[in-house]
Amino acid sequence: MDKKENTTPDQDSTEQKIFDAAHEIFTQKGMDGAKMQEIADKAGINKALLHYYYRSKEKLYEAVVKAVMAKALPTVRQVIESELPLEEKITRFIDFYIGLISKNTVIPLFIISEINKHPDHFFENVMPKQLPQPEIFFRQVQEEVAAGRIRPVDPRHLIIHIISLCIFPFLGKPLMRMLLGLSPEEMKKLLDQRKQEVTSFVLAGLKPL
Repeated sequence: MDKKENTTPDQDSTEQKIFDAAHEIFTQKGMDGAKMQEIADKAGINKALLHYYYRSKEKLYEAVVKAVMAKALPTVRQVIESELPLEEKITRFIDFYIGLISKNTVIPLFIISEINKHPDHFFENVMPKQLPQPEIFFRQVQEEVAAGRIRPVDPRHLIIHIISLCIFPFLGKPLMRMLLGLSPEEMKKLLDQRKQEVTSFVLAGLKPL
């Protein structure tokens, strides 16, 4: 974060209020639609104090995404690197991942934008260094294929399929609404169904031919 490392309890409390306010407003409006004054008002502070902690809206947006990713990553790693049965692992991952994105829609939008605009900065300063290791997942898929319990599938493609099915409806929500002719309420209901739909789709696709 942009302020000094040595903080007092009051500073920590103020920073948490800023984070909570920014997270809520960024999730509702995205970075472009959010205003620093609106975030300051929501946090109950003046705009000058907000700029003391974060020099720009972009820095605050980045801080929110980094904090959410840092909090979520241990759970993702725990699931992916566990020895849970493959079907249960897939189910838990989809449930957590879609739940995370639905509550933090800033994440996929920020990642796509930053990778395209500032890839070096993103991978050096934003992307967590300790990413989930997929070796156990790969081995489990290969073992299930060898035993005939699932159809032959490249585990790398399987991961891409799962992540794409989880993320794209949130990235492309405006397009989906237009193509499907849905109201905001109908789109929300559709997205709420994604956990079960994606899980059923992926598991059905793995059944032996």
